Amino acid sequence: MPDLGPCLRRGTCLGETARSRGCALRPGSAVVEHMATTNAQRFLKQKKIPYEVREYDFKVKGADYAAEALGWPPEAMIKTLVVALSDGSHALCLLPAGVELSLKALAREAGVKSARMTTPEEAEKLTGYHVGGISPFGTRKALAVWLHAPLLAFETVGINGGHRGLIVFLDPRAFRETLGARVANLAA
Repeated sequence: MPDLGPCLRRGTCLGETARSRGCALRPGSAVVEHMATTNAQRFLKQKKIPYEVREYDFKVKGADYAAEALGWPPEAMIKTLVVALSDGSHALCLLPAGVELSLKALAREAGVKSARMTTPEEAEKLTGYHVGGISPFGTRKALAVWLHAPLLAFETVGINGGHRGLIVFLDPRAFRETLGARVANLAA
């Protein structure tokens, strides 16, 4: 992963100033002041999972926007979806930006009759995070995690770090085991 230089460390300097100080961010990349440490970051530190934090100016929810704002490939930027299963349990589904979740495929893999997306209120209550900032790390309740299989092909992926505008970059294999994530093709 490239050195993000003073822009990320200080949350300041873009464009020519950033390049002259050795920053690897694209000129014009949105960088904001550092946020307080999130539960997701605490979880990763506690489990000794190496990660790098990048922040951006959150304007629109979604992994597509985060990927564009940070100059990261959308196929390696993960969105976290909260799903209710027909047996009364809930799960987190980790898919790349732009890939639609197949609720039928998830239900089949999970061995239940059906699955549905939770409401934003349900998702926030289950995870402890606001929609647009949901992370699979450090959730309020322990939830089953499903990881879209093609994501394991990447050395580094971006995923929400527990706050809107905060992305953590890490190796998907590093968190797969820690989260007990089940791997399947979840695309519609």
